[in-house]
Amino acid sequence: MILMEDIIREGHPTLRTRAEEVKFPLTDEDRKLANDMLEYLINSQNPETAEKYGLRPGIGLAANQVNSLKRMFALHLEDDNGELLSFVAVNPKIVSHSVEKTYLPSGEGCLSVDRQVPGYVPRYARITAKFFTIDGEEKKLRLKGLPAIAFQHELDHLNGVMFYDHINQDNPFAEVPDSFPLNGE
Repeated sequence: MILMEDIIREGHPTLRTRAEEVKFPLTDEDRKLANDMLEYLINSQNPETAEKYGLRPGIGLAANQVNSLKRMFALHLEDDNGELLSFVAVNPKIVSHSVEKTYLPSGEGCLSVDRQVPGYVPRYARITAKFFTIDGEEKKLRLKGLPAIAFQHELDHLNGVMFYDHINQDNPFAEVPDSFPLNGE
């Protein structure tokens, strides 16, 4: 089981390293990593389990964050319609995206960052993503809203990019061109 102490924090070199493509079929070790990452998110969103194990709630977790340079991440959250999106994306890619951007008015958080980082993080409002399941099945998803933001946040991790790299350093709350705030957080 992944615990908070297994999640590396900002400043660790793995967070700034591009992860490697994963080969199929997945090794037992890769499968375990994928399942453990998803299990962390599910446990972290259960108040009793989170309190028992001291887990910070999360909706996404990338392999880089547990010090593994594999191109995979887990997401566990609801979309705008209340549908549960809970999966591990292996070798994920964004194949198309909207011109329009969006951002969370309260900013983004990260399990690898133990501080509040104020500022808008511009993200594509809508994306079409492709990835493989842990069984090697190719999936294509159209995402918008928080799921689209979370997918981009985790994909950034796999490329060694932190969310605050996108914040305007001179004016963290500067208006983001061609964008709208994502409300209803």
